[in-house]
Amino acid sequence: MTIEIIVADYSDPAHQAAIVELLDEYARDPMGGARGLSDWTKENLPAALAGTANAFSILALADGTPAGLINCFQTLSTFKCKPLVNIHDVMVSRAFRGKGLSTAMLAKVEETALQRGCCKLTLEVLEGNSIARKSYKKFGFAGYELDPVLGKAMFWEKPLA
Repeated sequence: MTIEIIVADYSDPAHQAAIVELLDEYARDPMGGARGLSDWTKENLPAALAGTANAFSILALADGTPAGLINCFQTLSTFKCKPLVNIHDVMVSRAFRGKGLSTAMLAKVEETALQRGCCKLTLEVLEGNSIARKSYKKFGFAGYELDPVLGKAMFWEKPLA
């Protein structure tokens, strides 16, 4: 099997289709909420990504078949006054798990971030996703804390209507 790890071209219809297909598979997985993407999201996501400044996606292709996806957004670390990359979605299609694709895609994210002068990578992971946590730790990620007395940072959300 030939594995190719690439930065997606949001103007390429094949890449657009791969992003939607893979993200929908992820959304249907228990780790993605167990609900597929809405039809509206499927129709509008490629254009939304293309229209979002500093968004980029990494695709893993196995013999040309979409096998993995990471969606990223470059933003700013105010404390360092340098750009950073937030890794928003990481998924490997069920048929291709256990083949090192997540590590290869994370390496491509890191390479891209370094080319952009970024100071760090950030991501969130569910406490119960032990496989992903192990993979991220192996790649060098760790919980974020300024002072052990204050504890690790927590990721919170407030849905808006």
